Amino acid sequence: MKQRKLGSQGLVVSAEGLGCMGMSEFYGTPDEAEAIATIHRALELGVTFLDTSDIYGPHTNERLVGRAIADRRDGVQLATKFGIVRDPDNPRARGVNGRPEYVRSAVEGSLQRLGVDHIDLYYQHRVDPDTPIEETVGAMAELVQAGTVRYIGLSEAAPETIRRAHAVHPITAVQTEYSLWSRDPEEEILPTLRELGIGFVAYSPLGRGFLTGQIRTPDDLEEGDFRRHNPRFQGENFQRNLDLVARVEEIAREKGVTAGQLALAWVLAQGEDIVPIPGTKRRRYLEENVAAVEIVLSDDDLARLDAAAPRGAAAGDRYPDMSGVDR
Repeated sequence: MKQRKLGSQGLVVSAEGLGCMGMSEFYGTPDEAEAIATIHRALELGVTFLDTSDIYGPHTNERLVGRAIADRRDGVQLATKFGIVRDPDNPRARGVNGRPEYVRSAVEGSLQRLGVDHIDLYYQHRVDPDTPIEETVGAMAELVQAGTVRYIGLSEAAPETIRRAHAVHPITAVQTEYSLWSRDPEEEILPTLRELGIGFVAYSPLGRGFLTGQIRTPDDLEEGDFRRHNPRFQGENFQRNLDLVARVEEIAREKGVTAGQLALAWVLAQGEDIVPIPGTKRRRYLEENVAAVEIVLSDDDLARLDAAAPRGAAAGDRYPDMSGVDR
């Protein structure tokens, strides 16, 4: 597996990471044994950059990842997140907390659940509009000084927020959704990161599975799958997005790869400072995703993909409620 450097502080990770969220909830019925086997297979293939969060489960995903890496911690770059707070009595209810005292308590919980003495990359999962970013990042910087966190990052942060945060302590990576159907970061986020020397982690690089071409109807999703409530998977949006996928599939067939592999290869081709973290809970999809690292796209391939899926081509918002995304 090739490697890439995130940011200017020296964090080197596998060129493709593994998003672990779906192993615990959101994407249908979990299978813990297969999930752990998938993490182990990822490490065998050189995918050493693992992404989780205290919100996933909540808490159960960190415990799962911790069990999976218990005897192989030294070979992992471990990323987790804090800041989204869920109500146990109403799991769909969300809050955001970036207060310094919460940062300190959240990291202790994550360390305990993961069974580790430090976190390689610790993100603020969502920006707290009621807490100045300087205060949140100041508390995160204290964790770096204490040695419980090596590098810090932000998720779904706007350019001005990134600049203010970076002025307090170097930000190593910003994580945002980025794929052939979520190209908004190209406008302001990526230029800002490149100016400041910050790496970019692309989550949902397969469009939450849609870009694989394996979802042909909403009925392909289990009843409890949160994508059923996602605007891009509903009504007319669904059909318009299928048309986008069909254009990607046509190019993929010509290259002898799957649509998902082509979509990942496109993200990888957008810059050496970008690391996609496709999520999967099954070994067979993991192996398919890993093969995308070796796909070489020509200038003509990239131009055709730009035409097939230009910025803004996807129909519908990324989330049912976009108010939690810093803009």
